[in-house]
Amino acid sequence: MKAIASRLKPLLRWVILGACLFFLAAVLKQNWESVTTIRITEAGWACLIMALGVTLYAHIVAGWVWGWILRRDFQQLVPWAWIIQAYLQTNIAKYLPGNIWHYYGRVQAATQAGASLEAATVSVLLEPLLMAAAALLVAVFSSQAIVSQYGFLSLLLHWLILVGILLALHPKVLNLLIRKLAKAKQKATPVLKSVATPVSLNHYPWMALLGELGFLLLRGGGFLLTFQALSSFTSSQVPVLFSAFSLAWLLGLVVPGAPGGMGVFEATVISLLGREFPSGLLLGVVALYRLVSVASEALGAGLGWLDQQRDKNWHGARGTGQETFSD
Repeated sequence: MKAIASRLKPLLRWVILGACLFFLAAVLKQNWESVTTIRITEAGWACLIMALGVTLYAHIVAGWVWGWILRRDFQQLVPWAWIIQAYLQTNIAKYLPGNIWHYYGRVQAATQAGASLEAATVSVLLEPLLMAAAALLVAVFSSQAIVSQYGFLSLLLHWLILVGILLALHPKVLNLLIRKLAKAKQKATPVLKSVATPVSLNHYPWMALLGELGFLLLRGGGFLLTFQALSSFTSSQVPVLFSAFSLAWLLGLVVPGAPGGMGVFEATVISLLGREFPSGLLLGVVALYRLVSVASEALGAGLGWLDQQRDKNWHGARGTGQETFSD
């Protein structure tokens, strides 16, 4: 049974991605004329530039949250500057097939910087859980919009999933996971006996959750600015836009087979907002927002690398100066 499941899993990923792309192609074909009429004004370009800046800042905030988890929640002595640099550099790897390489890169980078394998692994597992909880919180804040658009059962489902995730973030659950990881490490390396005290979480990660909530609000703000670049919207439509964005972003995070949520996010936004806005407009918005997202992640990776090289050069020059002085 496990062998069959392992064989079907890659196929399922391709089916999901293919279905999303087919849906987007069908919508594009039906609304091609309206898409070709879309024009970006000077004010629209200004909105896109602001969207790029806000989205880049959101990734910096996410890097800070990961650093908070490592340093404050798990007491790992990892430099703050290095944490954000590593986060920004690994974030672009989410677009590689498998959608796991950015997590693997963070675990590897954290252990190289001195964090324990257990703390690095749990921090990487904890991050998407916190992001999912934050996305559901943003959606629940728009409960009136959810009920009016998708029905009361949809709101109830959101609450149930949110409560389940919040319970999974409890220290008792996370510490159980840490102990299992420690046992797995000992079985893998029975000759090595770790004398260090295993990491554990002694409080609920409220600060990290609030940080991820800020990350989601910034990402949603970037989405609204991208929308504003093509069309205006009323203040009464903001909750609907935020709710749809949060749910689409969450599905892009959790659905397998979609690197960076590509295809899943776009199809979900169009499905959720199709009754509120023209499909041609939504196609333009999701296409532009994908460009903004990729550009911000590429820019963040480049800035993280440049900042890391500057730190290396500065420390190298400082070391050279110290050696010359001692001589």
